[in-house]
Amino acid sequence: MQANSRTTTACAPIAAALILASAPAFAGPPFFTDDPAPVDFKHSEFYVFSTYDKTPDGKELAIPAFEYNYGPLPDVQLHLVVPFARSEPNGEASQSGLGDMEVGVKYRFIQETETTPQVGIFPMAELDTGDADKGLGNGKTWWRLPVWIQKSWGEWTTYGGGGYVINGAEGQKNYPFAGWLLQKDLGEKWTLGGELFARGKDTVEGQSTTLVNFGGYYKFTPDFNLLFSAGHSVDGEKHTLAYLGLWWAFGGGEKTTGMAPGADRWTFSQR
Repeated sequence: MQANSRTTTACAPIAAALILASAPAFAGPPFFTDDPAPVDFKHSEFYVFSTYDKTPDGKELAIPAFEYNYGPLPDVQLHLVVPFARSEPNGEASQSGLGDMEVGVKYRFIQETETTPQVGIFPMAELDTGDADKGLGNGKTWWRLPVWIQKSWGEWTTYGGGGYVINGAEGQKNYPFAGWLLQKDLGEKWTLGGELFARGKDTVEGQSTTLVNFGGYYKFTPDFNLLFSAGHSVDGEKHTLAYLGLWWAFGGGEKTTGMAPGADRWTFSQR
């Protein structure tokens, strides 16, 4: 499968997704934008990663987080993220512990051809497993509902899309999000890309955010990759962001493509 593939407050959950990731290589991991391509049938992928999000109010981190994806059926991917979160608000004591876990199902319903893109959905639930009183969780389970599309031409791949978040926790808001990414394979080892990602106002007193993010991955072997990205907001809430992780692919008794796929993961604290 082709590689591609959240003002932060003390009560914000730590991103694992998308994302991310989500996965995310970050289509999803190490990027916020995801792709529609699921893990191959009967194959698995595993990530161990950390995220960093600095705002004027403090820092939010995932140290470490774990992601597992499995292809139980053709064009279907099951998704799980377990993050260990750390909240470091300015002027207050730091808190660490289990963050909000993420589960989801990716389904590709249109295959890519020479002239048309592939299309898929990736609904996710962010489970209320982190302690919101310590700044490690949202305080209530919430949902992310995206649609993603992707097209490749030789060494170039572009993908993106958007969706809607439903979050009924105290002080939080429902909001739209969208992103688009362009990446290029540089020989057999490197893939680099950049994205523009935006989300609407996610809290009652917050602002919308638009950010630019750059990153990619380095392939030690076809089934073992290093993932990385860094970015900064260019409008709205101020965020300085980073992602660093490792990806393994295995299973199915067949050779994998050697490019880390992504799961939807936002690498800054999600809402």
